[in-house]
Amino acid sequence: MSPEENAGLVLILLGMLLLAGYAAHVLGAKIHVPRVTLLMLIGVASGPYVFNLVPTTVEKFFPYVAHLSLAMVGFLLGEGFIGRDLRRLGPTILWVPITKTILAALFVFATTFAVEQSLTLALLLAGIAPSSAPAATLDVIRQNHANGVFAKTVLKVVAIDDAYGIILFTVLLAISEAIQGGRGATTELLFGLWDIFGAILLGILLGLPMAWLTGRLRQGEPALLEATGFVFLCGGLATLFDVSYLLACMVLGIVVANRARHYTRPFHAIEGASEPFLAIFFILAGFRLELDALMAIGILGLSYVLARSAGLILGGRIGATLAKAPPLIRRHIGWCLLPQAGVALGLALLAAERVPEYHDRILSLVIATTVVFELIGPLFTQRHLRLAEVEHKDRTDTVDVENPLNLST
Repeated sequence: MSPEENAGLVLILLGMLLLAGYAAHVLGAKIHVPRVTLLMLIGVASGPYVFNLVPTTVEKFFPYVAHLSLAMVGFLLGEGFIGRDLRRLGPTILWVPITKTILAALFVFATTFAVEQSLTLALLLAGIAPSSAPAATLDVIRQNHANGVFAKTVLKVVAIDDAYGIILFTVLLAISEAIQGGRGATTELLFGLWDIFGAILLGILLGLPMAWLTGRLRQGEPALLEATGFVFLCGGLATLFDVSYLLACMVLGIVVANRARHYTRPFHAIEGASEPFLAIFFILAGFRLELDALMAIGILGLSYVLARSAGLILGGRIGATLAKAPPLIRRHIGWCLLPQAGVALGLALLAAERVPEYHDRILSLVIATTVVFELIGPLFTQRHLRLAEVEHKDRTDTVDVENPLNLST
């Protein structure tokens, strides 16, 4: 096939994926199903396990689209960490990620150890369980035009809890390696610390000049070029230096949100630019789902799903209670934390590489359970966003006007 024909097929494929994304957006609004779920189902249907409509060579695009999409998602999540919002919601976004991370890990550890009687496997799965899916959660919230305090709280929690999850995973992986006689706990802890603090340092170093430049842009200037340039640069350098690119781009967004004079412009630019990337990302994610793994989920997989769900739901409620959050947040926050996607798979790959004795067990189980959480998690997130909105409307006469819990304007 000539280069021109190759280019033509790529453009046709991209056009079809984007039109499928548009169709999912329209259909989701009519039947009240999250666009994320519909996009992934389109990917599954077009993949090798169902109608096999798309060449398997399309998989080579996924790592690039995933990195670009998640870099943008990380930057957008950073906008929520503005000083005044943190002062208002500080206790909630501190306690909920901590309690949900701890309880999800404890529940999964106890359950999987009871089923498998393997301390190492239980520790590794406990470290993977708390990770969430910021991209899916952000997309559901944007699709529902949710911008009140409850939606902002959910976004801040899913933005920060992966940092807690990475820390916990690093510790548990170090213990597992020590048990199995790997390269040692100290080495693993150093790698984990570099993953987190290296990402934070990179985000700050790029965020300061981006904030300075953004503050000097006038209305009508090409904010999209400046914003995407910094976000992609941050994601690329993070990958090159082997640190968390999601966390690095989130710190980049935090610095810009708090330091730039006209900080809303780059966020609006990235929000618009991210739409086609996210649509393609979720379709390709569905295309890559291994349905064979789902069919072989077994007792261990079912136990993992139930234990992780219970830990997140209960942990979210306990954390919100400790933070003295309003009852509405206590009831619904945990249900919005169920989606799990790329971060979990990344941690599973790392665990399988570091502890090869459990390579097949870890990967097959996490891939299978990720299918479950990617498909049903957004449904629960959307349902509880709407339940929170209904509850708020039922009590609008008693709500403090300085701290509304409405989900939409």
